[in-house]
Amino acid sequence: MDLFNKLLNFIVPPASLVMLACAWPALCFINTCEWFYNSFNTEDMEDKVVVITGASSGIGEQIAYEYAKRKANLVLVARRDNRLWGISERAGYLGAKHVMIITADVVKEDDCRRFINETVNFYGRVDHLVNTTSLGHTFYFEEVADSSVFPHLLDINFWGNVYPTLAALPHLHRNKGRVVVNASVESWLPLPRMSLYAAAKAALVNFYETLRFEMNDEVGLTMATHGWIGSEMAHGKFTLQDGAEMQWKEEREVNASGGPVEEFARLIVSGACQGNPYVKYPSWYDVFLLYRVFAPNVLNWSLRLLLSTGSSTRTSLMGVGRPLLEGPSPRKLLESPSPKKYLEAASPTKLLTAGPTFS
Repeated sequence: MDLFNKLLNFIVPPASLVMLACAWPALCFINTCEWFYNSFNTEDMEDKVVVITGASSGIGEQIAYEYAKRKANLVLVARRDNRLWGISERAGYLGAKHVMIITADVVKEDDCRRFINETVNFYGRVDHLVNTTSLGHTFYFEEVADSSVFPHLLDINFWGNVYPTLAALPHLHRNKGRVVVNASVESWLPLPRMSLYAAAKAALVNFYETLRFEMNDEVGLTMATHGWIGSEMAHGKFTLQDGAEMQWKEEREVNASGGPVEEFARLIVSGACQGNPYVKYPSWYDVFLLYRVFAPNVLNWSLRLLLSTGSSTRTSLMGVGRPLLEGPSPRKLLESPSPKKYLEAASPTKLLTAGPTFS
C-alpha cells in the first residue's frame, strides 16, 4: 500500500495539472454560459426580507445600501444602534421598502434567535441572511501577553456567523432563501500577524462548505471572499466600535492600495441575487491556491520576500501591552489592565491614523 501511495504521489499532481490545462477552455465556456444565464435570471428582491448582521459599518453597511436599491425590506442588526439610525435613513432614501433596527450580540445564541423571531413575527419571512460580522487583528502570536482576547476573536469570527445561521435556517427553508457569508482569502492564504483571524476564517469556510452539501440546494449559499479592500479603516482612520460588529485594524507593513468596499458589496449582492455560490474580489487571488497545493515553497518564499521589503516593526494594541503608533498619545489608550476590558469600556468610535489594511 505504501508503494502504491508513493507511486500516486508522483503521478497524480502532474496528471491533474495536465487535465486541468486541457479542460480549461471548456470550463471557461461553461462559466461564461452560466454567467449569461444568471444575468437574465436575477432574483427580484422587491418586498423580500434581508437580515444583515454587523450592519453598522464597513461591508455590512454597504451591503444594506445595495439591497435597499433593490427595494428589499431590511433588518439591520448590530450591538449598538447609534449608527444604525443614520444607515436606515439612507437605506430608505435609496429605495428600501421598510427598515427594522434590532440591537443584538451575534455571539449570543439567544440574541440571534430573538432577532430572527422578531423579523419573522413582523414580516412573516426571511429570504436572505447576510453575515458580515468580522474582527481582525495584526499582532504576532508570540508577542501576546494577555490571551484573554483569543476567545473573543474566535467567537466573533466563527460563532458570530454560525449562531444567526442556525436560528434562520428553518425560515430560509420555507422560502428557499439564501445565506451570504463574508469570508476572506486569509482562510487559505498564509499571512503573518493574522494567525487567529486566519484560523477562524478557515473554520468558517469549512463549516459553510459542509453545510452547503447538507442543505442540498434547498437553501442557497453564497461565499464571498476578498483580498485587499478599502473601508473606513483604510482611508486614514482607525475605527473601533463596541460590540460584535467591531473591527480592529491597524497600520500594516505592506504598501498596497485597496479596492473600494462599495464595489465588493455590490458584487456580493449581485452574486447572491444571481444565485452564485462564490463571489471573489478580486478573482486573480485564486492563482495562489494552485501554488499552495502544488508549489507551497514558492508561495512561501514569494510572500516572505514581499512582506519583508521596506517594513518597519509595529505591534498591535491587542494583548501585547505595547504602543500601536509612535508618539506620546497612544499611551493613554493602554491604561486598561486587559484588552478585553478596554474593548468593553471603549466609546462607540475611536479614531486613530492608520494605513491600508487586509480585512
